[in-house]
Amino acid sequence: MAWSTRQVAELAGTTVKAVRHYHKVGLLDRPERDTNGYKRYGVPHLVRLLRIRRLSELGVSLAQIAALGDADEHPEEALRVLDAELAAAADRIQRVRAELALILRQSLPTDLPADLAATAGNFSEADRQLMVVYSRVAGPSGLAAYRRMLAEYRCAPADAEFAQLPADADENTRRDLARRLLPHAIDALAKHPDVLSTQQQAPGQTGHLAHTLASAMTEIYNAAQVDVLARIGKELRRRDKG
Repeated sequence: MAWSTRQVAELAGTTVKAVRHYHKVGLLDRPERDTNGYKRYGVPHLVRLLRIRRLSELGVSLAQIAALGDADEHPEEALRVLDAELAAAADRIQRVRAELALILRQSLPTDLPADLAATAGNFSEADRQLMVVYSRVAGPSGLAAYRRMLAEYRCAPADAEFAQLPADADENTRRDLARRLLPHAIDALAKHPDVLSTQQQAPGQTGHLAHTLASAMTEIYNAAQVDVLARIGKELRRRDKG
């Protein structure tokens, strides 16, 4: 039995271009030529082509097929590796679809993890920007603790005042606002002490998270707001040492 390149390609359900490519990359042996110079393919070539095509359809790469060689043994190991990769991909797709469903259902912003973004509606745009920065530097455990705290936090009137605080607010206004915000910060951290403890586990060098957040705050908030936050932070540190 002998077929031309076009005929064997049709029988294998592939193209002449694919057959030539398999020759080029060493997946398919080149057949002998007859007296007029045309390639003549036999049954072994057809079987090899069908095997290549079938494994490719299953998702086995050409490099993996090449690694299997010409042996007819069942490619169990390669298929097991492929199955594990597909299982991991399927799990990822399921997670992505669940997150997309939450984003679409609640019209959530896409620059935050969906479950963290679900809390963002209670906060100002500046606060949400700080959440974005925190989500990138806190690490998994720190982010989980931060998420739990935000999910339970209830905004107070002083939070709205902070969001509207002008950059030129006077000393008395800033001091009074910090005094009224402080109890909320103390309460939130008392309920979620792991927000602070997990900061030690954040990726990067010691102090990287604190330095990054401090730099972000100076860009996100105005001078008066930064001063209020600094006052609250100073008091929290004093109480922690006491």
